[in-house]
Amino acid sequence: MKSRPVMLVVFAHILSPCCLYRRSAKILPSFSCFSSSSFGLSDVRPFPDYSPRKPSIKDSEFVHRITNTIRQHQCEPFHQILKPFELNFRTDHLIWVLMEIKDNYSLAANLFDWSCIRRDPSIEAQCILIQMAVAAKDITFAQRLCLDLWSKPSIQKNTTFSQILDKLIYTYKDWGSDPYVFCLFFQTLVENGQNGHARDVFHKMFNYGVVLSAKSCNFLLSKLARDIDGYNVSLQVFHEFSEGRVQWNTVSYNVVMHCLCQARKIREAHRILFLMQQRGCSPDTVSYSTIINGYCNQGDHILMLRVVENMKQIGLKPNAFTFNSMIFSLCKAGKLVEAEKVLREMIYQRIFPDTAVYTTLIDGFSKIGNIASANRMYEEMRNQKVLPDSITYTSMVCCFCKTGKVKEAEQLLHEMLSLGMKADEFTYTALIDGYCKAGMLQKAFSLHNEMIKVGLLPNVVTYTALVDGLCKQGDIGTSTELLQEMISQGLVPNIFTCNVLLNYFCKSGKLGKAASFMKGMELDGIKPDAFTYTTLMDAYCKTGRIDTAHKLFHEMLQRGITPTVVTFNVLMNGFCNSGMLGDAQKLLDWMLSKGIEPNAATYNSLIRQHCIRNDVSAATAMYQDMHHQGVEPDKTTFNILIRGHSKARNMKEAWFLYRDMVGKGFDPSSETYTALLKGFLKRKKYTEAREVFEEMRNKGIPIDKELYSFFADMRFNEGNVDSALLLCDEAVEKCLVNSR
Repeated sequence: MKSRPVMLVVFAHILSPCCLYRRSAKILPSFSCFSSSSFGLSDVRPFPDYSPRKPSIKDSEFVHRITNTIRQHQCEPFHQILKPFELNFRTDHLIWVLMEIKDNYSLAANLFDWSCIRRDPSIEAQCILIQMAVAAKDITFAQRLCLDLWSKPSIQKNTTFSQILDKLIYTYKDWGSDPYVFCLFFQTLVENGQNGHARDVFHKMFNYGVVLSAKSCNFLLSKLARDIDGYNVSLQVFHEFSEGRVQWNTVSYNVVMHCLCQARKIREAHRILFLMQQRGCSPDTVSYSTIINGYCNQGDHILMLRVVENMKQIGLKPNAFTFNSMIFSLCKAGKLVEAEKVLREMIYQRIFPDTAVYTTLIDGFSKIGNIASANRMYEEMRNQKVLPDSITYTSMVCCFCKTGKVKEAEQLLHEMLSLGMKADEFTYTALIDGYCKAGMLQKAFSLHNEMIKVGLLPNVVTYTALVDGLCKQGDIGTSTELLQEMISQGLVPNIFTCNVLLNYFCKSGKLGKAASFMKGMELDGIKPDAFTYTTLMDAYCKTGRIDTAHKLFHEMLQRGITPTVVTFNVLMNGFCNSGMLGDAQKLLDWMLSKGIEPNAATYNSLIRQHCIRNDVSAATAMYQDMHHQGVEPDKTTFNILIRGHSKARNMKEAWFLYRDMVGKGFDPSSETYTALLKGFLKRKKYTEAREVFEEMRNKGIPIDKELYSFFADMRFNEGNVDSALLLCDEAVEKCLVNSR
């Protein structure tokens, strides 16, 4: 799932690079550009005096007449009062008149506008007006003039960056002396992608004793951070400008921490968080959210939660972005219980989750096979009036298909289409895969044809799912034809396609052909992956060739292929089924020592073997260790333990596990119900036994005739003859009629 990027939050705290005000605006925020006196700098260059070319006597008279006309008729339109001067008016005249009326900004601005209608102003004239506009707090006009320096070809054609900057410096002392002029020019350069020139402005102005504001520098940092791999340049600029005595603020540090997180230097970013506090700069919610998101992306949930606690201790509350990052990260790591706890806290804080959050949780529960919780999240989402989107529907389709509930998945697809949403190739492929796994190949191919009719092209995954379905039915001939069709469509079989065929050879007992096929893959340039090795290892383990499987495991390590937790589980299951419990325990210890997180299936193999050996105490100890390692039990874990404790007549423990299992949204299997029921009967716990029996009946769980007979006799002995006869009829229908 896609998570939202942290920079969207960081950038939201950076104001527009040039604050927009109307020409009549009288208020300007504090821009904090510093002069040399602020830092006690002595070795600074002085700003030059302004010394324009002097006018001739004739020009002086012309300028004097224009000046008088403007002053005397300043309330009248300029195009009327200056009409007699139009033909002889030159750029030099503009500057000379401006010198005469520099104490009246309104007249100067109007004169400049009038002049620009007739001819393009000189760079010097523009720089003068920029200085005057900033001094008069008319930032909008000053910003427009700065942009004109770059956008108007007639001005830019023969003008260099250095010439413009030199003119701004030249006109600074006599026409305004407001250092924000250079901040505005700096921001304009950044806005136009002139980042190198912007850095040149910073360094040159530092030589003149002017340090640009943190706000202006933040604009450059954030612009650089948005570029591909720009975070490294942004960090370089931060260190470079720090030497120029920029007084960085919270936004500055937030951008830098984001850049460090992007560079996967989370610990360094965390140190910046402490550093800014030491420098008297208070971190905000964005600061902490940036670090939390960094640890989330790194998968370090312990430090993530520690930063959340630190954040709360100083009185800051996580925002929507913080919660979203935590939920996405925990779901990605398979820690769905913790993810749901974060969701509950999020709602408690009155920050309401959106479609993306619910979809992330639905997808997470789907991936661990907890369809009940996924469906619960889906229903909660609908009850909260949060509308599911196409990704939500696709996640639910995948969820139902993984658990074999293809009818429900098909209904969701139709519901999605009826709401006007368009299913994409991922949605269709998920359902096609579900049909194939359920052995419903006719429906799978029918949906494949429908997909093509609506203009969606099947991809490699679609064809791989169909090939997998055919292989599972042993139809290798049609599979080959389908592969040829796939290649004719310009699609190249990938490692997943090859793994499907390898899996077919392994499942059909053709291990020699499977090994040869893996070698052929490499000759075709398709390198085996962890799944390839795991599939072959599983086949060897199931045929008792644990040593060969172990050798394959070492081979994949030597080739630098990282085993997945499923690889370890296959080997673990092989050791356990071969009675090599000691080797299985050593494998688990090795996994933990290497920082490899086991999952429920890893522990299930060991717990099952202990239960088979009637060593329930060892199975319980393994279950406790599982919790200690932060691994959540799954449906199989509960089923194994409940049956083990029931067999050992530890009914108090079995009943507790049963309640815990149901509370977590898992449905006990038929064998678990039966074991639990028989365990209660052996311990003469008839009240609990009756409760389990009635629940089995209500849920349609198969019950054997001996149990029907026992409860029918119990009811008869209690005087409930009608109820006893009802059970007898039900037993005949369920156990005799349905078995024919």
